[in-house]
Amino acid sequence: MAALNLDNLPNELPTQIEQLATENNCSVKEQAIALLKQSLNQPQEKLKFLISPETDPTWEQRRKAVPKVLAEIRSRRRVNPAEYGLPDSTELIREDRER
Repeated sequence: MAALNLDNLPNELPTQIEQLATENNCSVKEQAIALLKQSLNQPQEKLKFLISPETDPTWEQRRKAVPKVLAEIRSRRRVNPAEYGLPDSTELIREDRER
């Protein structure tokens, strides 16, 4: 049989489960199992993401624009920091690691 260990429970939760177990004439373990089963049998609301077709009317248009945006990013000229008198990032990282 599987075991379930829970850490960092709010302080009042075990006390409430113990009270329910006493009221229902069962052990804390039986009461916890009953509560878990009861919560799983209730219909769960579907998760809504911040950006999704349900929340953003322009989602589909923006999704279709992704390949074009990626192509624009890939076509940009790469800048060499040395051309502007800037140090190579590899050298900077190496210096930091040697400290």
